Amino acid sequence: MPESILARVEACFRQAETFFERRFARPQVSLQLRGQKAGVAHPTENLLRFNAQLYRENREDFLRQTVAHEVAHLVAYQLLGSGIRPHGEEWQKIMEEVYGLPAKRCHDYAVQRRLAARYLYRCQCPDGEFPFTAQRHSLVLRGRRYLCRRCRAVLEFSGEQRLQ
Repeated sequence: MPESILARVEACFRQAETFFERRFARPQVSLQLRGQKAGVAHPTENLLRFNAQLYRENREDFLRQTVAHEVAHLVAYQLLGSGIRPHGEEWQKIMEEVYGLPAKRCHDYAVQRRLAARYLYRCQCPDGEFPFTAQRHSLVLRGRRYLCRRCRAVLEFSGEQRLQ
């Protein structure tokens, strides 16, 4: 765990404690998040998960904005319980008034999507090519049938795959 993330989590909690004049339980912090999300708060478990790759690629903004964003979720939960919306008014006020940061729901970091295999299905229509995910393809292999919305023919696997 990078010390800078732990230090920023602690600094965010101290800011909240000064603002609200009360203590907050410290969470477990993990770098086991992958994919497109920069961070996730699990309030009922008092857990923060961060994306190590996005941290490495966006350190300054990640520490300032993303860590505060996730800590604000835990602070809001510890203050008000589970009856609030995740990015609702209470969370927004914490972001703006406690941390002095914009209450942005999502990050705008460049995220590389990995290529995935698509299984090509066809019908009788001139432009009737349908790329299926591996999950949908496996459903077909187990007997599920899909129809073309235009010609109503059963979509048939062409035997071809494509990376998208």
